[in-house]
Amino acid sequence: MSRIFITGSTDGLGLAAARTLMKEGHDVVLHARSRERASAIAETSAAALGIVIGDLASATETRSIAEQVNAIGRMDAVIHNAGIYLERSRGETPDGHAKTLAVNVLAPYLLTAWITRPDRLVYLSSGMHRSGSSALDDIDWKKRPWSASQAYSESKLYIATLAAAVAHHWPDVFSNAVDPGWVPTKMGGAGAPDDLEMGHLTQTWLATSDEGAAKVSGGYWYHRRRREASPEVADAGFQDVLVERLAGLTGVRLFEERRQTQDQM
Repeated sequence: MSRIFITGSTDGLGLAAARTLMKEGHDVVLHARSRERASAIAETSAAALGIVIGDLASATETRSIAEQVNAIGRMDAVIHNAGIYLERSRGETPDGHAKTLAVNVLAPYLLTAWITRPDRLVYLSSGMHRSGSSALDDIDWKKRPWSASQAYSESKLYIATLAAAVAHHWPDVFSNAVDPGWVPTKMGGAGAPDDLEMGHLTQTWLATSDEGAAKVSGGYWYHRRRREASPEVADAGFQDVLVERLAGLTGVRLFEERRQTQDQM
C-alpha cells in the first residue's frame, strides 16, 4: 500500500487516477482548488486519506497546499496532474505571472521543493510539448504577444524538462513525465480520440507499481510505453537554464543542496 498525493483530483484524469488507486487499496490525498470543488466529490473524498484545498495559481496557496500535505505525512508518490489548457489571455496571477505558466509549471516546481521528498514523482506533460519553443528569455510572456496554444505547449515542454532535471539531481527518486494522450475529459473535449482509461493508468502504474519497468527515472511515457521526448528535455544545459529561470520567478531554488555541495568542493 502506498500513500499518494494527486493535484487537480476533483475531475478528469486526476479523479480517475485517485479512484483507481483507492480501489487498489492505496491511501490517496486529493486536491481541490476550492471548497466548492471539494464538496462536489464528497463521496470520493470520504474514502480518501485526506483532501487539501488551494489554488495553484497563487504561490501563497501553493505553499499552503504543501503544508497541508506535509501535515498528513510523507507521501510515497506525488502525481502532478493539475493543469489548464487554452487561456484566452495571459492573465495575471496574484504574483504577476501568466496563469498558464503559474499553474502548469511554477506550482509543480514549488510543490516539488516544498513537499517532503517522496520516492516517486510523476509530471503530466503532453504531446504538444514538441511545439514548445526552446527560447527561455520570455517564459512568463511579458514581451511576446499572447498565444494560448503556444503557451500551453511551452508549459508542457518545461514540465517534461523539470521531470528530467529532478531525475538527474535526485537519483534516489523515480521522476518521470507522462503524455496521457488526447483523452475525452473536460479539457480534452468529448471528441478526443485517445483511450481515457490508459490516459490515467500510466500515472497510477508509475506511482505504485513494483514492476521493474515502472521503477525507472527520467522517462517520457505514453500508455505505459517510453517515447522519445523533444531533444531539449534531456539536454542538461537546457534543464539548468530552465531551472534557473524558475528559481528567479519564484524565489525558490529547487536543487540548493546540490549547489551547496558543489560550492564546498
